[in-house]
Amino acid sequence: MQPHPEGVLLPVRAQPGAKSSGVRGVQDGALKVSVTQIAEKGKANKALRTVLSDALDVRKSQLELLAGETSGHKQFLVRGITVEELRQRIGKLLE
Repeated sequence: MQPHPEGVLLPVRAQPGAKSSGVRGVQDGALKVSVTQIAEKGKANKALRTVLSDALDVRKSQLELLAGETSGHKQFLVRGITVEELRQRIGKLLE
């Protein structure tokens, strides 16, 4: 995670086509998130935003995919939050 003028840059490792959706942990410094949608026409990216929004307790409008639209390694901008707040929320998720 890195600070950004508008919030925090969150690296995400996406796993599309999984049996269930959710945050699975941290892998290589990125939040590992699985979604049931397949990687086709942005469906998995849309599902990722929904899972992240619910898991991190932020609005979907606060999440923007900055990099990795067609890759498993993605970079999301989480607006209106600090690195410390995001760390705490992720920590609670992974307990």
